Amino acid sequence: MNDLTNLNEPKSIQAIGADTRAAGFTMASEPLACSLLRTLAASKPGGRFLELGSGTGLSTAWLLDGMDINARLITVDNDDRLLSILRNTLGKDQRLTVVCADGDEFLRSLNGQSFDFIFADTWSGKYRLLDEALSLVRPSGLYVIDDMLPQPNWPEGHAKKVAHLIATLEQRSDFHITKMSWASGVILATKR
Repeated sequence: MNDLTNLNEPKSIQAIGADTRAAGFTMASEPLACSLLRTLAASKPGGRFLELGSGTGLSTAWLLDGMDINARLITVDNDDRLLSILRNTLGKDQRLTVVCADGDEFLRSLNGQSFDFIFADTWSGKYRLLDEALSLVRPSGLYVIDDMLPQPNWPEGHAKKVAHLIATLEQRSDFHITKMSWASGVILATKR
């Protein structure tokens, strides 16, 4: 029987995971969702990637593992302590630009740019400035979010925000969306 739980994870995951646990960071991306990110990243050779909410770099490592040599990834977080873990493990990758900044301000600074793939794993570009983030997606580009199924670390009232976000995405005519009740709950959107 095939082992469907073996994700063939990137080499850097063990080190990032150990440092993430040592730092007490509990909001890291779920491995199954990260595996999907890698597969989707491989579908955008030479692409421009944007990750909003780097954390310690777990999802960043998976994205890089799927990207080809000509692709480029900008990852943004406002917590330099967490970004130091990412930089220590992934910082030498020439395809990667790490930015420590407020997500909302950074998103606004990208006006006029475009990306083949955006993974929004924080409030910026997901619950705040959604229209701004979606406007950065190129035609046939991907917009991916996770944590759409109830999570133990959700703050009070967060379920209503998730329901509103899903309803907003469902009403858009410029994206095709697929909602997956799998892993942490993933929504995959492709710009028409």
